[in-house]
Amino acid sequence: MTTDQQPATLTKAQRKQLIVKEINIHTRATFEHLALIVNVSEDTIRRDINELEKENLVIKVKGGAMASAYHHTSEHKAYSQDDKITIAQKLLPLLRKDMLLLLGGGTTIREFIKLIPGNLRITIVTASVLSAVELLDKPHIRTIMLGGQISTYSQMSFSGDVFNQLSHLKTDLCILGTNALDIEGGFSDSDWDTVQVKKAMLAASEKVAIVSISEKLNSTMKIKIASLSEVDYIVTELPPDAELLSPYKAANPNLTFL
Repeated sequence: MTTDQQPATLTKAQRKQLIVKEINIHTRATFEHLALIVNVSEDTIRRDINELEKENLVIKVKGGAMASAYHHTSEHKAYSQDDKITIAQKLLPLLRKDMLLLLGGGTTIREFIKLIPGNLRITIVTASVLSAVELLDKPHIRTIMLGGQISTYSQMSFSGDVFNQLSHLKTDLCILGTNALDIEGGFSDSDWDTVQVKKAMLAASEKVAIVSISEKLNSTMKIKIASLSEVDYIVTELPPDAELLSPYKAANPNLTFL
């Protein structure tokens, strides 16, 4: 992801604050990336993450850390929750009775699930464990969980079984979150397995909507999921005519911004 490297004069408190913010914006971050942006060694980052985990501010995972609000047991308020609720509300007009919806995971999509009308009869297919659990509270929604090995990074199913199941689907709409969004770099992530599942989800859908808080705009991660030209909707908390979105519109006139 493209975040400016910080000066070496950061205090420990400032450094930890920046680490938490970076993890919250992008849901998760590697030790390597965090060391780069705060200009310290990876050993120092590991010690900071250990302390932040004890303070219940992040959760340590293999190779890095994830936002506390993303964990399945968390009662933490999601980062930028009001913005994510705004995004969720914008998605509701895309729903229609009896549609087949393919759904990713993440805190924004969890807010969206909460807002789906309780009497709307649709079928939702998901590889996200957290999305599937959230959908249990929606009795009129038929939920299909794609099976396979579960990634501790994204808490999504992946493996040959998932790809095989997706290859036989053609859903009306796919709604996915992203950890980074850029005009040239498209949508990207840092985990190979997660990227491959998301690619397969895009291929299994007639229409695609990508949801992202504006703080993720103009950032990239190491592995590209798709170009902007491969999706139909970009949904942020900003009004569609926001200045920050203007370059994206100019580069991709066929995209619809909600």
